[in-house]
Amino acid sequence: MFRALLVAATVFLASPAFAGSESAGDRVEVNGMKMYYEVSGEGEPLVVLHGAYMNIPSMGEIIPTLAKTHKVYALEFQGHGRTTDVDRPITYPNLADDVAGFMDKVGLKKADVFGYSMGAAAGLQLAIRHPEKVNKLVAASVAYDAKGWQPEFTAFIPQMNVEMFVNMPFAAEYKKLAANPDGFPALVAKLIQLEKEPMAWEADVKALKTPMLIISGDADVATLEHSVALFRLLGGGAMGDMGKPLAASRLAIMPATSHTAVITQPALLSAFMEPFLKGETPKGMFQ
Repeated sequence: MFRALLVAATVFLASPAFAGSESAGDRVEVNGMKMYYEVSGEGEPLVVLHGAYMNIPSMGEIIPTLAKTHKVYALEFQGHGRTTDVDRPITYPNLADDVAGFMDKVGLKKADVFGYSMGAAAGLQLAIRHPEKVNKLVAASVAYDAKGWQPEFTAFIPQMNVEMFVNMPFAAEYKKLAANPDGFPALVAKLIQLEKEPMAWEADVKALKTPMLIISGDADVATLEHSVALFRLLGGGAMGDMGKPLAASRLAIMPATSHTAVITQPALLSAFMEPFLKGETPKGMFQ
């Protein structure tokens, strides 16, 4: 089974439970689309970016959990949820530029960013393309190179087709929120093409100055080795307790956790995220 299908199935299962968030929110014009977003909570600003085929409700309890300590700006990407589609491909650079444009429209000069799956890759591109807008980045289930995907996922990408998605039950859920209820096949085609887009960002990642918390399930779509490699590119992985400060970036592995189970554990996600966003570091015996 592959990542996009699993995430889409998660949307189908999760959306009814969180349909209450449908009534809130606003829209702004961003790069030719009407982008839907919701603001909740008080505190330092935190932009939340959902995964492919998802929307704000299907992110589940992590948004209200984070809103207890942050002012959360949750948005819906191109063609997702209540945001309109436009005549252009969905790419990670495009999504990152959309987030930057959104931040300009709502008056956010800089914020922390939390992204999951597709949203995590968009967040990574946001830090690469618009570093002045990102204070700290939390990226859950992310890769910086297509070589980092699990072999099963890589093997399935060429087999993806639109009919595979439009004939599944969750396709009907799309119509309940969509700006264009008949736009699902076009969205699927763009997201399939996204999986085939080149992804080789090592040099860009290595040059990043933005502190990053990488969160991965131990049975995620990216290999554990790839998550560790990403952490090392950001300066992590050296031994502590040797008189040098720890790296600004961090790595967290969620046990017994598949790709779609990452977002269903808000308490654990929050426990990883809050100390990072607050700049708190566990004290060792010699401190």
